[in-house]
This record gives sequence, structure tokens and C-alpha cells, in this order.
Amino acid sequence: MRMTAPFPKAAGSPVPVTLAYGDGIGPEIMEAAIKVIEAAGANIAFERIDIGERVYNAGHSAGITPDAWESLRRTGVFFKAPITTPQGGGFKSLNVTIRKSLGLYANTRPCVSLTPFVDTKHPSVDLVIVRENEEDLYAGIEHRQTQDVYQCLKLISRPGCEKIIRFAFEYARANGRKKVSCFTKDNIMKLTDGLFHKVFDEIKTEYPDIETDHWIIDIGTARLADTPEIFDVIVTSNLYGDIISDVAAQITGSVGLGGSSNVGQHAAMFEAVHGSAPDIAGQNIANPSGLILASVLMLQHIGQSEVAERVHNAWMKTIEDGVHTGDIYKEGRSAEKVGTKAFADAVAQRLGQAPKVLAKASYENGAKFALPQIEKPAPVEKKLVGIDVFCDWDGSADALAEKLQAAQTSNVKLELITNRGVKVWPEGLPETFCTDHWRCRFSGEITNADVAELLAAFAKAGIDFIKTEHLYTFGGERGYSLGQGQ
Repeated sequence: MRMTAPFPKAAGSPVPVTLAYGDGIGPEIMEAAIKVIEAAGANIAFERIDIGERVYNAGHSAGITPDAWESLRRTGVFFKAPITTPQGGGFKSLNVTIRKSLGLYANTRPCVSLTPFVDTKHPSVDLVIVRENEEDLYAGIEHRQTQDVYQCLKLISRPGCEKIIRFAFEYARANGRKKVSCFTKDNIMKLTDGLFHKVFDEIKTEYPDIETDHWIIDIGTARLADTPEIFDVIVTSNLYGDIISDVAAQITGSVGLGGSSNVGQHAAMFEAVHGSAPDIAGQNIANPSGLILASVLMLQHIGQSEVAERVHNAWMKTIEDGVHTGDIYKEGRSAEKVGTKAFADAVAQRLGQAPKVLAKASYENGAKFALPQIEKPAPVEKKLVGIDVFCDWDGSADALAEKLQAAQTSNVKLELITNRGVKVWPEGLPETFCTDHWRCRFSGEITNADVAELLAAFAKAGIDFIKTEHLYTFGGERGYSLGQGQ
């Protein structure tokens, strides 16, 4: 098939977009994606920056330089190929850094079956994962506190929950979706995941036209893997969203086919779901589909919906015609096995054509909607009612309790001791396995001065306290969890 002439560029001034070719297979799949969108008439002025492995290795521990940040903040649109984060301590994920630094709180990952052209056990899936992008365990706040125990802090905020849940409902309404499902683990994490579920229940009442349900993450993921057809839009927190979006992409054909958007008030980033795959880099075998489909999301975002529609339909027509890269190629079903460059050429050649079996893409209205604006709630009374003191201790719970009680001050009293969250004093069970990391809960209506006095007494007694957590009530409601068995 001969190459068709490029389509005229979309009307208006070129839209500035920051571009990164990335690492591993990044440069070759980015070249493929650019070839397609430019032939389709995208009116973009790319500003190329260098990020990732080379920048890490040049001594920039964040993987990005100040001039790259300047471009990102100025253009507000980032088209990014996969990058490699070096293994070992001291290197943070640049993807997470960019998302959080620019406030890209909403990660959207469409997952659609391509039956009968790509293998899947679930031929009628068409769902979207909306993942919170800024908080949860991805805050990356970790500490080693004792010889045995490490911790990672899970941070969930009410504004973070409100923004992503409202985004999910607005996305569903703008795109003609009928249902929004919420995934949490609030049967265990009653405060953090409980807040996410609570905010979901509050907000859903404002969208009576949209069906809703809630799933505990474990059974929800099981149902997603087994009967994904029951889901439409799923909204969830950061870690759960990362996991289930890969599950959803894989069961619909391949993680290699997934594109995603990361959107906030001030900027947006578009990327493939998959990683940099350095083991196949430079071999012209990588599937550029994820990045091509990410470009479709980007084109919609910058108001070039006609170009987005043209690219998406040409891509589906290529899949229908059996022109497949090796990851989805199947003898007897596929017509031609091609490499990265030839696949891009095949898509470019089909620009202006539409699929005949798969549902034709139509972005006439662009599915645009205003991002949610969050109002700060009225303050409530905050009252200090106790403190958890975490200690490094190699003895028994009873021996620790005796030592703590001897050092406690008049205003605070030892209430319980837990180990890995389970109550071990008073009346602990001898079968409970204990590490060297103990939470010692003291209760009483106290002040910060009382806390300082207590810790000074512990220091004098030689008690190795390693962390404290104040216990508060907010408007009379307990702001801390009970110990398991308490």
C-alpha cells in the first residue's frame, strides 16, 4: 500500500507541547507515534527535552533538569515516552515526581477489547480506570525504624478524594458512561480508605443519572479479571489504580496497547502504560500502539479532536487488517507481522479510513469538561486525647509495660501496647509473634507540653522511642484507629 499524502494541519497556531523521547524502546516508539500524528494533520510545535536515565547518570538525582521543568510549566502539555529509573537507593520515580509536582492528579486509562483481532477471553470489555495520582503510598515516605521493621506512610486527603471522584463522575457524564464503581479496602483501613469511600458516597448523590457501586479491592479485582464486562468507569486510589489498570489492559489484549492521560488544573501528561523495555530496545520490534493511543488522548486535550479521531480510526483499521507487531501477532489470524516502523507506516497509510468491525471513534465534541474546583471545608474542633509512642524493644510486652508505667507522667496513662497492630498488652496472647517494634498508646486530655514531659521521662529511663503519633478527635469524632483486639 502506498503512503498517502499528509492531511492538512489543524487550524490555528501550533500548540506548544513538551516532548521526551525517553529510554529503552522510547525513542523508536516515539518516532513512530510522531510520524502518525503529523501525517494526520496535528498542529503541534514540539519542544524536546532530555529526561530519564541519561540525566540520572549525569548527576541529576531527580532525572530532570531545571530547563526541562521550565518547558513543562510553560507549555502545560507533555508527550512522554517511557523512561528507565536506575535501580538502587537515591533514585525516585520521575513519573511520580512529574505527576505530583505539576498536580496531575487524574490518571485515565481506557481499556477496550479488540475482538476478534487481538486475543482476549473477554470480547466485550470497554472500561476506563480513573486513578488518583498524587497521594496514597506513592508519597514514597518510608523509614527503617528498628532492626526488623520498615514502614511506608499511606497518606489520603479529603481534597485528593474529592478531586479524583468528581473527575470520575464528570468524565463519565461527558463521555456517555453509565456507571462509576469505587474500589477501596475500607474494611481494614477504615480511616484512609474509609475516607475515600465516604467521599464517594457523598458525591454520588449529585449524579443521579449515573449508576454507582462499591467494591472491596480484592473481590473487585477478582471480578475485573473474571467478568470485566460489569464495569464501566472505575475510580480508586493510587496503588490500587496502578495494579488494576494493568490487569484491565492485559485481559483486553496486552499492556502494550494501553495509553494514558495524567491531567491537572495546570498541565497534562500523555504516555504509554508500559515501561521502557530495555531488553528489546533498538530491535525495531516494539509495539508503538500505547504511545499512539496516548497521542489520541493528547490531541483531544489540546482541542484537535478531528485529528484524534483520524488517528484512532486508522489505528483500529490497521489492527482489523491484521497488520500486527510480534506481541499480538498470531498465525492464522494476523495477516502480516511487522516491526515498529512498518506498523507506524501502516497506520499512516490508513489515515482517513475507518474500521468496519470495531466501533468507529468519534470525538466531534471532544468530551471536554471543567475540572472540579474543591472548596476548603469549615474547621472543626481538634482535641488532643492521647499519644502513640513507638519503641524499639527486644524484650517481652509485659517487661516493656512495666518500664513504661514506671516512667509515665501524671497526665497520661498507658492504655495498651500493640505489635504490628495487634494488642499484646494487657491480656495479650502468647501465640502472637512479636518483632522489635512496639506501639505504646497513652491516653488522657493532654497538651504538647505533657507529650514533651513524657518523652523526656522516657529518655531518662533509657526507653528507645523512635516515633510518635498524636491522637486527636475532630468535632468529637475519633481520628485514629483502635488496635486489633482492642
